[in-house]
Amino acid sequence: MSTEPEPQTVATSPGAFASIPQQQEMPLAIVRGEPMLQMPQDLYIPPDALEVFLEAFEGPLDLLLYLIRRQNLDILDIPIAEITRQYMEYIDMMRDVMRLELAAEYLLMAAILAEIKSRLLLPRPPSEEGIEEDPRAELVRRLQEYERFKKAAEDIDALPRLERDTVVVQADVGERNVVRLPPPLDLKEMLLALKDVLHRAELFGHHAIKREALSVRQRMGELLGRLDGGGFHRFESLFDVSEGRLGVVVTFLAMLELAKEMLIEIVQEEPLAPIYLKAKAALAGESAEEAPDDGPDEPASAYAAD
Repeated sequence: MSTEPEPQTVATSPGAFASIPQQQEMPLAIVRGEPMLQMPQDLYIPPDALEVFLEAFEGPLDLLLYLIRRQNLDILDIPIAEITRQYMEYIDMMRDVMRLELAAEYLLMAAILAEIKSRLLLPRPPSEEGIEEDPRAELVRRLQEYERFKKAAEDIDALPRLERDTVVVQADVGERNVVRLPPPLDLKEMLLALKDVLHRAELFGHHAIKREALSVRQRMGELLGRLDGGGFHRFESLFDVSEGRLGVVVTFLAMLELAKEMLIEIVQEEPLAPIYLKAKAALAGESAEEAPDDGPDEPASAYAAD
């Protein structure tokens, strides 16, 4: 005889479930800041409210090109019957879903497709066989031209565009006072740098070049001018004490240069006697004249020699 265990009941307090966290129900929507947990009773949802039409074409050629590329068809060998059927289905869908009036160019393309289809299906007279070109040629040419322009437009659109791909940074940076601290420097480094500067200063010597105030050549001309009047002149009288030592040296060098060039004659009667100078030209002119009386400025033997 089997016995089943009796169920045991555990007494729990009313606040025992309050401590267990429970998942809250997500609201369906939030209207004016208040969550809505239940669907309103008077809410009306149209049957086709959630139908979304994603494809958008810029014209009938764009639609035809899309239908051809989607099926990997050769644009030079278009199956007109199949493409026409898909094109008409798309037009019907636009009428039903979007409820928009179709543009005239879409309807015109539908008529062109119907014409091409009829020309391909209907038999031609025997006289025109081999003469008429492919009815699809004009459509193929327009599709190829449109594809080239579309590809060029896509390439241009892929280029970076201002305000779309790149944005000019416009940041207003306020004025900031930048404090530049001097570099850290040790006293030992400053002394070494000063020593280097002083050492380089010793390598350079400075001297001033001044123009000579007295010229030997100029003094030679002055002496000839003073001796040109004739007669002997004492050696001491030709020096200017106010010119100082430089004037004495220059005058003496000028006398030596004039004597070297045989322009003056220097006469001294005896050792330690006064020295007299006279120009050679004046001396030659007085060879026929009588010697004058001895004066303090003329040597007595100067004319005795003549």
